[in-house]
Amino acid sequence: MTTSGWEPGLRESYLYDRNVIAEIQRAAREGIYDIRGFGAKRRLPHFDDLLLLGASISRYPLEGYRERCGTDVVHGTRYATKPLALKLPVTIAGMSFGALSAPAKEALGRGASEVGTSTTTGDGGMTDEERLSSKTLVYQLLPSRYGMNPDDLRRADAIEVVVGQGAKPGGGGMLLGHKISDRVAEMRDLPRGIDQRSASRHPDWTGPDDLEIKILELREITDWEKPVFVKVGATRTYYDVQLAVKAGADVIVVDGMQGGTAATQDVFIEHAGIPTLPAVRLAVQALTELGMHRRVQLIVSGGIRTGADVAKALALGADAVSIGTAALIAMGDNSPEYDEQYRALGSAAGFYDDWQAGYDPVGISTQDDELAGAFDPVVGGRRLANYLRVLTLEAQTLARACGKSHVHNLEPEDLVALTVEAAAMAGVPLAGTNWIPGVGEAR
Repeated sequence: MTTSGWEPGLRESYLYDRNVIAEIQRAAREGIYDIRGFGAKRRLPHFDDLLLLGASISRYPLEGYRERCGTDVVHGTRYATKPLALKLPVTIAGMSFGALSAPAKEALGRGASEVGTSTTTGDGGMTDEERLSSKTLVYQLLPSRYGMNPDDLRRADAIEVVVGQGAKPGGGGMLLGHKISDRVAEMRDLPRGIDQRSASRHPDWTGPDDLEIKILELREITDWEKPVFVKVGATRTYYDVQLAVKAGADVIVVDGMQGGTAATQDVFIEHAGIPTLPAVRLAVQALTELGMHRRVQLIVSGGIRTGADVAKALALGADAVSIGTAALIAMGDNSPEYDEQYRALGSAAGFYDDWQAGYDPVGISTQDDELAGAFDPVVGGRRLANYLRVLTLEAQTLARACGKSHVHNLEPEDLVALTVEAAAMAGVPLAGTNWIPGVGEAR
């Protein structure tokens, strides 16, 4: 074998390349499916496959430092008496205490609060660190019911009923036993140190009619004050969104398959769900046909990394986006300065396979007291706030270039696609043409 890993005269199989062979041999050796964190690693159509059309003669751009471009958004205007007024259209997705350390959860709250947006609890309940550091906190109600507490529902500013997650639609998450510390075990009513698998569906409802009853129950518990979100993993998005709206949701959260997870089966992550790009279009189509677009707010998550991603999601019709993996990276996870420690774990800086293992040297995705204690939530929160500001400034820059006085004024007309696949999925023309694949064609 040469140092490049290639032997003259040998041709690697597409179906059985070295990665496939290694996975078959691992499965045969261990007798169990592969478990990992993060999201899909395969190349999928994404916002990078879209371009924004800046203004020239046919459109009039705005001056960057003299003309205002608004970024504010209000969530929960349909039924809630106390909707959420946020300063920017980027929120923090639900990530559990258990998957993340208590200082990491505190840092998320600090960063979000500094710039005027919301954060979300995740599976396992609400920690005091998170509630105290988060000016606006969304409480997730998940199928597992781990840590579910009616008093915490009332302490929250909104409730998110999680039906599914983009990385594992139709499946539950996992938390390895060595991350179930005494505190996590107490909050979740679990035995310490035993691997935990979350439920894949809610125990007290099985369909949209039951969901409507559950939403009414949550409204009664919280005196109709709190907005009720419904989160779905992107699969049958058109139908799921319409059913969630008919069940009474104030806000819909759609999570594409590029969204991350703390831990689940690799086969779920790579082979279930649909990309975020078509999910946005399908969700907007469902809301529009019901006459509820903008009346019921749409939050999109799954692979949001830059202000360009934000602007393009908003142009397709989303009201806001939500970030998870990017927020952890912004706080310092997978930093090159920890490369030696990552390599000692069999990984390396810039890779995500072992996030579920609980030995994160940065102190973010761990329950080890010594590792978590090394993470400074004040510094982490400041880094996150800086990142959120940059995302917002980038989205504003692009919106101004398109002549928009508010980021929500971006529209599909401002977009073109670079590939036929992206054009068909997003419902925008292929660049240089007026052709949208599938429009006016037989299915």
